[in-house]
Amino acid sequence: MSQVDGDPISFFQAMSRAQMLQFPHKRSSMVSLDSIRKDPRWRDPNLSEVITMLSHPMDPVKSNAAAYLQHLCYENDRIKQDVRQLKGVPVLVGLLDHPKAEVHRKACGALRNISYGKDHHNKVAIKNCDGIPALVRLLRKSSNMEVTELVTGTLWNLSSHEPLKMMVINHGLQTLTDEVIIPHSGWRRDLTEHSRPQETEWTTVFKNTSGCLRNVSSDGAEARQRLRECEGLVDALLHALQSAVANKETDNKSVENCVCILRNLSYHVHKEVPGAERFQEPVANQVPRSGSGGKKKNEADCFGGKKPKGWRNGPGDKKYGTLDLPKRTQPTKGLEMLYQPEVVRLYLSLLTRSQNHNTLEAAAGALQNLAAGHWAWSSYIRATVRKEKGLPVLVELLRSDGDKVVRAVAIALRNLAIDRRNKDLIGSYAMRDLVSNLPSGQQRPAKNLEGDTVVAILNTIHEIISDSPENARGLIQGHGIQKLVAINKTSQSVRETKAASHVLQTVWAYKDLRNSLYKGGWNKSHFKSTTCGIPKKTKSGKAAYDDITLPLMEKNQGEHETVASA
Repeated sequence: MSQVDGDPISFFQAMSRAQMLQFPHKRSSMVSLDSIRKDPRWRDPNLSEVITMLSHPMDPVKSNAAAYLQHLCYENDRIKQDVRQLKGVPVLVGLLDHPKAEVHRKACGALRNISYGKDHHNKVAIKNCDGIPALVRLLRKSSNMEVTELVTGTLWNLSSHEPLKMMVINHGLQTLTDEVIIPHSGWRRDLTEHSRPQETEWTTVFKNTSGCLRNVSSDGAEARQRLRECEGLVDALLHALQSAVANKETDNKSVENCVCILRNLSYHVHKEVPGAERFQEPVANQVPRSGSGGKKKNEADCFGGKKPKGWRNGPGDKKYGTLDLPKRTQPTKGLEMLYQPEVVRLYLSLLTRSQNHNTLEAAAGALQNLAAGHWAWSSYIRATVRKEKGLPVLVELLRSDGDKVVRAVAIALRNLAIDRRNKDLIGSYAMRDLVSNLPSGQQRPAKNLEGDTVVAILNTIHEIISDSPENARGLIQGHGIQKLVAINKTSQSVRETKAASHVLQTVWAYKDLRNSLYKGGWNKSHFKSTTCGIPKKTKSGKAAYDDITLPLMEKNQGEHETVASA
């Protein structure tokens, strides 16, 4: 039996030995494997026979049958379906609790390949026979790295199916955090004066687990809150990203997964965290009106302007100048770390150093989410982005070739523009890049941005020019009217047309700018709406757009399948 276990062809040897055990009178004619293969009665076992061998009393037969199934199921959807229909899944799940490491390891390998792919019936079959709790039990009891990789890879696959996400959270969230995320991140719960956080281990297990949590974090408000409240999770993820930045390892898949989890957990944080109502601010106070809306002579400029005189004495100082943050009596931990101004520097570092478009999109999306809403922490975040010179970083990313990167950055700038000072700076330095990304009617720019991205850019331009004739003047000087009129007249997208129309109507409403428009050959007819609706007004007089935060990530963000080692 020891020779059978682990041999590449041991499956067939085990079969022949099993036959000899069952038919002793035939032992003399079964001298070797070669002689068996020459026998005309020799044949490969069919799938039903292989599944039957999963229940064989000999452990090597079980393990090799499972390994053979793993091999057969690799990139073969028909075999996976047949295994499910032949009731092989419950037997494999049962073997996860087998005391022999070789048996539960190979059974888990088969389940990983069976659970991979677009056919979610296999995932549901694993769930229906309590496969998720069994996988979590195996993760808790096994210290073998290969087994841990197989378990987390299977859970990653299962988490890509929408109805299974909460089940993964219910049975496995704390275990995945305690057994994988925390130890591999290098973060420690109880740091003493003589202990230091360790470097992150970018292992396959960490990649699988972070991919699984990335999937389940997109399941809605309940899922987000469960992850936020999971002890040690947010702390460990942030530590992993800090380690990645410090060691210039910002482009791997695990970093991407971590940023996407944090981006999702930042979604609606201003509405969903406990006690959020205590920090709410009146909508009308978010962007105080300022005379001409132009930049004052001595105001600070994060794009390289002169430091202001009397910065601490101006109106709105506490909210838009210096950061008057709440005093802390204890170090921040857990979900509170999601929206602390300190995370701004981390996300800006990722935006500066990473070349991974998914990571860039997620980091910009996290800032976008944190800058949304009308609560005190959003004000701190918006001011901190400016203080940390993050606006130029975001403006530069408007030139990215990645459609989703441009979209996330555009909406982030829109949310950041709720801050009056940010609005002035974005209007001065980002307008030309925003306009350059717009199509000229039916002719798309070289980037060929998607319609959702074009709408996001138009909405950002609208936010920037609202209550700011100086920014509207910059739009005219940046040759934006020509593109807006073309979109308004010829775009096939109702959403693009409506968004462009809102911008044009806002520009036309500034009577002081009409002479400039007339000189450019424009008249009132160019600014008429071609759609039946205009933005509704709130009591504060501002257009009532939705509270923009990044839409959650795609519902299926990666699965994991490998061929059997044999």
